[in-house]
Amino acid sequence: MKRAALAAIAGFALMGAGEPLLVPDVSQGEVQVRQGFTGTELLLFGAILTPEGARAARDYDVVVVLEGPARPMVLREKRKMAGIWVNADSITLRSVPSFYAVASSRPLRDIVDERTAAIYELGLGSLQLSPAEAVDEARQNHFAAGLVEQMGRKGLYRQDEHAVEITGQVLYKARIQLPSSVQTGTYTAETFAIRKGRVVASALAHVEVKKIGFEKAVADHARHDGLLYGLLAVAVSVAMGWVAGRLFVRG
Repeated sequence: MKRAALAAIAGFALMGAGEPLLVPDVSQGEVQVRQGFTGTELLLFGAILTPEGARAARDYDVVVVLEGPARPMVLREKRKMAGIWVNADSITLRSVPSFYAVASSRPLRDIVDERTAAIYELGLGSLQLSPAEAVDEARQNHFAAGLVEQMGRKGLYRQDEHAVEITGQVLYKARIQLPSSVQTGTYTAETFAIRKGRVVASALAHVEVKKIGFEKAVADHARHDGLLYGLLAVAVSVAMGWVAGRLFVRG
């Protein structure tokens, strides 16, 4: 939302300056998560045009950011003490994207400076994670780096440079992989046109990730009847353990 507000303000200012317009689209406006879902690939594409709808004559870089729903998160650091792993330190973050992927036409360090990257949250190192309490910068950076590394191993955070293809300075496209573990909700796909280190245009598109079928029924049941769902889960686990024990005895 923070980036969207900045983009909207910039957009009104730039329209009168003859800067380009972005016309974005996504190959799938809705991703359905059902039993056996193994992930999917989204194609984010569009055009760079002048306000009159003609081809943009200047050279632009394009950066595409796909971000999933944000949620609060408590990060804990574990240390080994006397041979036992224990929680040594923790930090609470107010807003952590459940998914974050950035694709760019060139390395981000060659497109924008650190200040611009921080303003628009372009790149894994520029995510604004908003600690819930006052913490020193070194401690915040330490936990942020650990979060990015952990989410990256799960395929939920990624940064792909040279992943945006621009054709004739008019059409652009980027492919972003969604893993099977993605959270449901509304994903924002924001595209930036950048020239000489300055964001000159931006545009938003949305993708809905939702569960259907049996997975949706289970999720709805867990959300609306948490106690009953918990008791049922325990009962199923006990039953499966009993069956497995009986089979093992017979074997």
